[in-house]
Amino acid sequence: MCRLIGNSGLGPKLNNIGSVLSETGWFATNQWTLEIIFHNRMMQYDCLTTNYSQSTAVYIPFYIGLDIARYLWGYDISTRDSLTSDLIHWLRARPEWAARGGKDHFIVLGRTTWDFQRTIDEDRHWGGKFLTLPESKNMTIVMIEACLWSENEFAIPYPTYFHPLRESEVVLWQEKVRSMKRKWLFSFVGARRPGPVLTMRDLVIDQCVQATQCDLHECGKGAKDCNSPSNVMSVFMHSTFCLQPLGDTFTRRSAFDSMLAGCIPVFFHPSSAYAQYKWYFPRNFNKFSVYIPDNAVQERRVNIQDVLLGYSEEQVREMREEVIRMIPRLVYKDPRNKSESFQDAFDVAVDGVIKRIREN
Repeated sequence: MCRLIGNSGLGPKLNNIGSVLSETGWFATNQWTLEIIFHNRMMQYDCLTTNYSQSTAVYIPFYIGLDIARYLWGYDISTRDSLTSDLIHWLRARPEWAARGGKDHFIVLGRTTWDFQRTIDEDRHWGGKFLTLPESKNMTIVMIEACLWSENEFAIPYPTYFHPLRESEVVLWQEKVRSMKRKWLFSFVGARRPGPVLTMRDLVIDQCVQATQCDLHECGKGAKDCNSPSNVMSVFMHSTFCLQPLGDTFTRRSAFDSMLAGCIPVFFHPSSAYAQYKWYFPRNFNKFSVYIPDNAVQERRVNIQDVLLGYSEEQVREMREEVIRMIPRLVYKDPRNKSESFQDAFDVAVDGVIKRIREN
């Protein structure tokens, strides 16, 4: 784990293997290290103060996702809940909490909401119970996947591999992906899930195998290494559309990696994107993505390749340009130094949190 959290949570620096990536700003970033990245970005925030009377919001720098990750498998609930209980007791004793009951506090969770939603105190039940505690209901919670029926949870992007320091690095990358020759109509990067029941992933993979214009990068098959950022990014950079079925939960980090590559995402469920990342995505989702209802695929009423072939060159160009335009707001800057003032995913999140707290 120590290797993965180096460079302020960005992970090991990547070399530009095969000239796939640009020369600077690339790291082997683990998808669960958002809490560390966010904390280090916060330490560079221009409007940070230690004086509560001058603040609008109170950031809680507690790595609750990294804590629960140590105990999700094979540990009892007292172990899973121990540090969470300590945190709540500490917060309740603070004068800042007493002032508004925590309504001006916010915390970042580097895992999905489902890892913190345990409602039954039995060891056989999954996860921790932080998000079921009354104290958490007063806070604003930002995380990589939110519970859509919770009024105080807000989704922000998964970390990608790209963490630019300067706006010029972003512009160069945008120019690179804009100029790519995309030889595949669509692609899928992922693996099947074990079990007797066909999942959306299985159906998507089956259609990709049968299609004439799909590049299937099936993880774990032969030399197809999904742990290689350059391999994964190369697939996306050579594809016009990138399929994003449900992952282990509604969302996938892959959606953000593919958009970073200038690939138009294809979603199969509203909760995978549109209902989640409202601070980040246009309300008109047709501007940047394709939506194919999952039940249409499951009932075999739709052929994915035929749907995607139905888009004109002009429509594709406009959608790709919108995806490329969105890139700066979907990446997290390198948090180790103060960088030039383009708005990244961190800035969008902080603006959203402050706006919500002011309105409440």
